Amino acid sequence: MKFNVIIEKDEDDYFFAIVPGLPGCHTQAKSLDELIKRVKEAIELYIEVEGPAAVQSSGTFMGVQVVEI
Repeated sequence: MKFNVIIEKDEDDYFFAIVPGLPGCHTQAKSLDELIKRVKEAIELYIEVEGPAAVQSSGTFMGVQVVEI
């Protein structure tokens, strides 16, 4: 299975990952390598607990656009 993952970095240099296709599935880490490991674990646990039927289609990733106001 493939999942879109949104990754952001905060002002304290922590990385955050959100999985749009799995509501409530998110994690954080100090390094990007550790974040990738943790998000894979979070996805596996989510599916184990909620079951494969809980997976929602998050569509085809098209990109990110920064809008300044």
